[in-house]
Amino acid sequence: MRWFPRSDQAGLPGRAPRKADVVPSPNIWYYTRAYEVENRAQDVGGAIWLALREEFDWSGRDVLDVGCGDGFHLPHFAESAKSVLGVEPHEPLLRGAAQRVEADPSIEVRRGSAQRLPVADASVDLVHARTAYFFGPGCEPGLREANRVLRPGGALIIVDLDVRSEPYGGWMRADLPNYDPPAVERFFADAGFTCRRVETEWRFADRASMESVLKIEFSAKVAEQAIADVLRDNALRARLGAGGTGVTLPVGYRMHTRFKPTGLVLPGHSASSEADSSSTSPRIP
Repeated sequence: MRWFPRSDQAGLPGRAPRKADVVPSPNIWYYTRAYEVENRAQDVGGAIWLALREEFDWSGRDVLDVGCGDGFHLPHFAESAKSVLGVEPHEPLLRGAAQRVEADPSIEVRRGSAQRLPVADASVDLVHARTAYFFGPGCEPGLREANRVLRPGGALIIVDLDVRSEPYGGWMRADLPNYDPPAVERFFADAGFTCRRVETEWRFADRASMESVLKIEFSAKVAEQAIADVLRDNALRARLGAGGTGVTLPVGYRMHTRFKPTGLVLPGHSASSEADSSSTSPRIP
């Protein structure tokens, strides 16, 4: 899970974060190798990509990935997009993203924040954010920025973990007992988003890979329980003859989608709130 600060001029193309406003990601900032394992294990069947494409086809369009981390998802967008821009506030991750995509001239990365995107008004067709910044109440500044940079008819699509979906959601709720999934979903609905639930499968090459990922996503106590649950469920499937290669677990996601109107929006009918506070992540700090 990644966080976005406010920003200032400096560093690589785009804007550098102000230290006082930065809330570090608890996983990808410190455990980049394990997070790469996680990215490669996620959604092995491509269910998220299929749902994204059904919500908004970015073929021949300009795509902005907010909170792109080290650029893992950028090449997939670039397979059919006209151009792809990744924005990331953490300079080490930004360097990694630049290295990952350096061979593709259609992809660019810039340093910046969700609240102050280094992008011109009405210049992109799709704003995508996956488990980054947009976690519910408090992300209103980023919602306004996304609306600013979108062309009329463009879409903002936010992909986040479904905290109601078992077993992963149960582990999250155990670590975050005060997190209120219905309230978060009401927030996005009130802001004009639809909500689509997507069931995926994560598949790891081996037990060690699975453990390395769950240990960066949860507290030690919950990670221990999660690892035991995954091993038990995989052993049961193997006994029933339903087991495949590697270690698997089901993980649910929510996909929040909002389109920018193509016509006149009457006063008082904007989908964006005017609050200006900090978004809170539904993962472990």
